[in-house]
Amino acid sequence: MLRWTVTFLVIAIIAAIFGFGGIAAGAAGIAKILFYIFLVLFVLSFFLGKRTVE
Repeated sequence: MLRWTVTFLVIAIIAAIFGFGGIAAGAAGIAKILFYIFLVLFVLSFFLGKRTVE
């Protein structure tokens, strides 16, 4: 999922360079949403992951 975030971020940067403001804003918004989803899933898996008790 982090790979998709980086992909949309690169698309947003390239679109902003070429002057496509709407596309850049949309891609940046998608990248931000995907990053937050990734962050939440990472934290959940970190705290709720399987732990072995010996």
